[in-house]
Amino acid sequence: MSLHADARAVLGAWTAPDARQERLRREYLAHLDEHEDAMWRTCRPGHVTASSAVISADGSRVALTLHRALGMWLQTGGHCEADDADLAAAALREAEEETGIRGLELLPGPVSLDSHPVPCGGGSVHFDVRYAVLAPADAVLVRDPDESTDLGWFPVDAVPDPSDDACRDLVRQAAAAVADHRARAGRGR
Repeated sequence: MSLHADARAVLGAWTAPDARQERLRREYLAHLDEHEDAMWRTCRPGHVTASSAVISADGSRVALTLHRALGMWLQTGGHCEADDADLAAAALREAEEETGIRGLELLPGPVSLDSHPVPCGGGSVHFDVRYAVLAPADAVLVRDPDESTDLGWFPVDAVPDPSDDACRDLVRQAAAAVADHRARAGRGR
């Protein structure tokens, strides 16, 4: 299955948690229908990206990166690449590259969507599909200077400034998804 077809399948099957997310889901699907190249950074007016909030094993912290171009603390994520098997793999690859952590566990399905303008390629829109990722208990952050200017663990209820509401929302959603995942695992489901 192509990355484009996978994104269409993921978004087609995803149940949006509220009316705003449902509107975004429909916009993303329309964009995919209109643009065969919607997965690639060269697509204008925008392209699908994949990001994730990396949550610590105990659920109390999130790994955030100080974005080089935007100068804000944000979740890991970015552009899809030709060798990404699917959208989830793109999110996991970006999380591993940007945190240096191996053994991350991507929780199934997106937790939310966020569409926002970005300066890349002279101006574009990112149609971001956002996931929750669980870090192993022994996770140590290793910053790649090519990826960010800083990297750190922060309490999930205290995302540092400068950041934005979209990042704060994702951290809350991912922390809740991880807590639910851990509770289900504890019940043997």
